[in-house]
Amino acid sequence: MIRYFVPKNPKILFIGINPHHGSFKRGVPFSNNKMFWYLLSRSGLIKETESEVRDDERLRKMYHNKFGRVYRFGLLNVVNRPSRDVSELRRGEEMEGRLQITSAIKHSKPKVVCFVGKVTFLKFRGSKDAVFGWQKRISGSKAYVMHFPIRGYAKTRIRELRAVYRAANTP
Repeated sequence: MIRYFVPKNPKILFIGINPHHGSFKRGVPFSNNKMFWYLLSRSGLIKETESEVRDDERLRKMYHNKFGRVYRFGLLNVVNRPSRDVSELRRGEEMEGRLQITSAIKHSKPKVVCFVGKVTFLKFRGSKDAVFGWQKRISGSKAYVMHFPIRGYAKTRIRELRAVYRAANTP
């Protein structure tokens, strides 16, 4: 099972869609395919190298000990039930997650809420259309929709993560 947490006043609150069975079993979000963690490393948002986050135990320690406390990042999912992919999610299953995420944003006041993938943002908003990039603020927090980390060019995702990080570190 994955323990999600949101520190007080996080720089960035990442929002994922739901965990893969492998990530759920390891207890670390995005750990089945570690591209999300590699991109955080390549973009300079975390100090751990790709080889360090490739190791399940090192990644687990970093996630539990540094992700929220040192980096001041948080991570939540719209749906907490694991699945092979998003096509297995049922209509309406996102309702509870929407409420939890909205409450977390209001109470923790992240500088930036970063939705990992357009489908994540669509499920959160309950809409059928969205664009990548900056969105309207959510409870005072800047909001960004990044490309999902598995498909496409890493350069695009690295550029997006750096933009989100810059926004989180400016007044």
